[in-house]
Amino acid sequence: MATRKVTLSLDASAIEYAERAAKAHGLSLSSWLSKAARREAVRTGYRARPAGDLASVAAADEAETAAAEKELRAEG
Repeated sequence: MATRKVTLSLDASAIEYAERAAKAHGLSLSSWLSKAARREAVRTGYRARPAGDLASVAAADEAETAAAEKELRAEG
C-alpha cells in the first residue's frame, strides 16, 4: 500500500490513547491510525468504488463537460 505523508492535528488525549492502543497491539502509531481510520470509514458507511467503476465515472465527467460546453456554445 502506498504511503502519503500528511500533517494532522489531533488533541493530546486522542494521541495518547492511540499511542497506548498501538503499543498494546504491537503496531506503530501510523499503522494503528491507518487501520483505525479504515475501520471507522467502513463502520460509518463508506464504501470504496470498485476499480472498474472509475472508468464509468470518468466517462460521465467527460459527457457532463461536453454537454456543458455544447450548452455554452448554443448560448453564444
